[in-house]
Amino acid sequence: MMLDLSDALAEELHDTLDEVLREMSSEIAGTDNPNYRGVLTARRERLRAIRVQLENSKSP
Repeated sequence: MMLDLSDALAEELHDTLDEVLREMSSEIAGTDNPNYRGVLTARRERLRAIRVQLENSKSP
């Protein structure tokens, strides 16, 4: 899948991903349920991968 974003939209998405990832780290640390922690950790890794792809595709 390809997604074509303007620089402004890409920056907004990057900022949103950063915020969500920070919040997820707190939620992961605060949960006592190992299954839920695993689900959150897997989601965090997928979101990190999206953020990396977004950073690698920035316009020069």
